[in-house]
Amino acid sequence: MNEPSSLTSRVTDLLCEALQIDPPPAEMDLIAAGLLDSIGFMHLFAAMETEFGIGVTAADLSPDRFRSVERIAAFVSAKQEQAGPQAESAEAAEAATPPAAAAPASAEPAVLTDPRTGRERRRVAVSGVREVAAAVAECRAAAAGWAAHTPRERARRLLRLADLVEERSAEYVAAEQAGTGKPAAEAAGEVEQCADLLRFYAGALRTGRSPAPGGLLPGRESWVRWEPLGVVGVIVPWNYPLMMAAWRIGPALAAGNTVVLKPALTTPDTALLLARDAAAALGPGVLLTVPGDRDTGRLLVESDVDAVAFTGSETGGRDVVARAGLRRVSLELGGNCPAVVLPDAPPDTCQGLVAAATYNAGQSCASPARVITLRENYEQTVEGLAKAMAERRAGVDFGPLNNADQAARYDRIVARSAARVEHVAPLAPPPGEEDGHWRPGRILADLPADDPAVREEVFAPVLTVQAADDHAEAVALANGVPQALAASVWGARADEVLDLAGQLDAGEVWINCHLEQTAELPHGGRGASGHGTDMSVLALTEYQRPKTVTARVGRS
Repeated sequence: MNEPSSLTSRVTDLLCEALQIDPPPAEMDLIAAGLLDSIGFMHLFAAMETEFGIGVTAADLSPDRFRSVERIAAFVSAKQEQAGPQAESAEAAEAATPPAAAAPASAEPAVLTDPRTGRERRRVAVSGVREVAAAVAECRAAAAGWAAHTPRERARRLLRLADLVEERSAEYVAAEQAGTGKPAAEAAGEVEQCADLLRFYAGALRTGRSPAPGGLLPGRESWVRWEPLGVVGVIVPWNYPLMMAAWRIGPALAAGNTVVLKPALTTPDTALLLARDAAAALGPGVLLTVPGDRDTGRLLVESDVDAVAFTGSETGGRDVVARAGLRRVSLELGGNCPAVVLPDAPPDTCQGLVAAATYNAGQSCASPARVITLRENYEQTVEGLAKAMAERRAGVDFGPLNNADQAARYDRIVARSAARVEHVAPLAPPPGEEDGHWRPGRILADLPADDPAVREEVFAPVLTVQAADDHAEAVALANGVPQALAASVWGARADEVLDLAGQLDAGEVWINCHLEQTAELPHGGRGASGHGTDMSVLALTEYQRPKTVTARVGRS
């Protein structure tokens, strides 16, 4: 008999630990190997436990039971009969059980609070070594089958997932609001964008790629095959739990990869719903969710994944790169984005900037954070921004900050700022939500270039304002921070705004608008804002690798 692989041995150890078997029986390696094969026993046991209420004990783990599909079916039927009238159908269990109940934990459950009230709202399992390893192994087992589907079939399944998200949009909106505190209109818009992104990539994957031009080599024909990477680990932040997940999993799945999704600890709700619906639409093991903390994310990066897509802080991105080794990594990090306002800017410029700066309570990497004006329109711009900020309503136009740490960051940076002019908008949280993480909108003006509010990304409804003597200084101030994600220019003369847009160091530049995005256009940063592309057909290349094939034709 062959010696068990190191992965099989590891699963054996985990099984024995979970089932409290010591010492391990001789047949345990065979069972562990079975768990890792394409039949997907781990998924079988999880389904029996969570969907039918049927427990699997050490006594059930006889290798004889798992040597054929017929014996597996007989085993499941027998266990279901033992469970009696308590056994529920998959549909009934889904309706009665919160999604988090299906996620086992190696650690104590995390207590999640509602950012609107500051009160506990639920507890969620924190995935540890066992859960991450099991999820990656299940995705690995499903990877070949998912990649083997024709583009038409993968597209059909992605469209079904988009339909499920749309059909259950009320559930997704409620879950997104509970975790983030967003106003209902914002949450609904992001659920709609999630479904739209899935549909976009369902179409994009069927367009194919342009082949290499012919005649490159005498008597040869060459072409390029685009192949999936395998299993992709996706780590998304708390500011856009569902939308950021869609940005990453849409192209990854369309490209033929399976995905293990790790949401932020404070916002696992929609990721768990997405994994539930993906199991029905895409098939088992194609998209799995491992809720957890930063340690869970580190475990995922260091696991048997083929690539990592990370959205988060610069510090987190550097840690991912250090842990990922030679595997492919895509990073979308901070923004601290500038907006250059010229004297002839449109009359609604200040309203547009404040609307973008307070969307999602300013917790958007691409939000405008630093307004830079020429001195001749500086006072007018500060007054216009202050007036527009005062008109924004808490709970209607923007929600609270996501968590206590983010609220503390806001307080710390504002306290350290040397702004000589400060406008603080009135703040009146909705009744009963006074103890939430609400923070007022602020305009901080007359700031030195090295002020903390300028150098650090506040990630809140805060705009700083700086004055420049001319276009050259405005560009220098705009490009004077390490981040280079997005920027905007506001003015009436096409030659001026286009010239400035070309000089701004950013992956995305808007003219007379800000924070407007669509699935068809790429988004990605430079420098401390990371590297890689989200959205558009270009994002598919983040999750595929090219293979050049050259064939001799004719007699030459």
